[in-house]
Amino acid sequence: MTIATAAESLAHWRTWVGKVERQDDRITAAPLSALAATLDRDEPAPVTGSDAPPLAHWLFCRPLARHSELGVDGHPARGSFLPPVSLPRRMWAGSRFVFHHPLRVGDSITRKSRVLDVKLKSGRSGDLVLVTVRHDIANARGVALSEEHDILYRDAAPPGAAGPAATPAPSDAQYSRHVDPDAVLLFRYSALTFNAHRIHYDRDHATRVEGYPGLVVHGPLVATLLVDLLRRQHPAATLRRFEFRALRPLFDIHPFRLCGRNDAADRVALWACDRDGSLAMQASAALDLDHHR
Repeated sequence: MTIATAAESLAHWRTWVGKVERQDDRITAAPLSALAATLDRDEPAPVTGSDAPPLAHWLFCRPLARHSELGVDGHPARGSFLPPVSLPRRMWAGSRFVFHHPLRVGDSITRKSRVLDVKLKSGRSGDLVLVTVRHDIANARGVALSEEHDILYRDAAPPGAAGPAATPAPSDAQYSRHVDPDAVLLFRYSALTFNAHRIHYDRDHATRVEGYPGLVVHGPLVATLLVDLLRRQHPAATLRRFEFRALRPLFDIHPFRLCGRNDAADRVALWACDRDGSLAMQASAALDLDHHR
């Protein structure tokens, strides 16, 4: 885009700031059991009243776009709730969460989403558009969690273009887990979250159309795996705050590693790194060690 075209487009896209969307749902046990199986957790089946794990809200209140309303990449066509940004690649850049109280099996919930901001930036690969959306998920006890979600749009990389600049991952992990992503893992998570974005399950589209070397591991899946690592290390703690930022994509053709470091009794640094030791996702968590709720 030229400077004039970019400014004109941004002015139009920013008319979406303040737009609100509402989704209603109920927390049910079956998707939570399926998520536990996908994460390879051996735990009792949830029952009415059981706490849903952190980030399991992504399984509920999913937008149910009709098939005819999907774009060629599998995403719902833009211009309804989200602005009609013309840049072709859409990525989950990061999120910030505050957990007020648990969602529980049997809860009726409402997700209220609002477009907070639309920004135009310039990067190594050209123009970037960052859309920030706030989600508040409430049950009968009030708002259970709040999330600010950053969505990044950019041009498709030309064939043979270098990927994002690599940052070496920290070398002082206190605990870690090896992950071998495969098409089955990515398919199951796509199904659980009703995510039809083709880069996660359609290898021809991911490699031939979008130019990736393999299927792209979902950013939210990596974040969920990091929280799962945290839960395995601190099973009795309550997660109060969590944030993550995606730095480099991970693909199903190579393993990656989840890492954690306790910076204080109630503060944890988390990250994911690729097979070359480059930082793919950076995250942090604040824990509540007083378990009375």
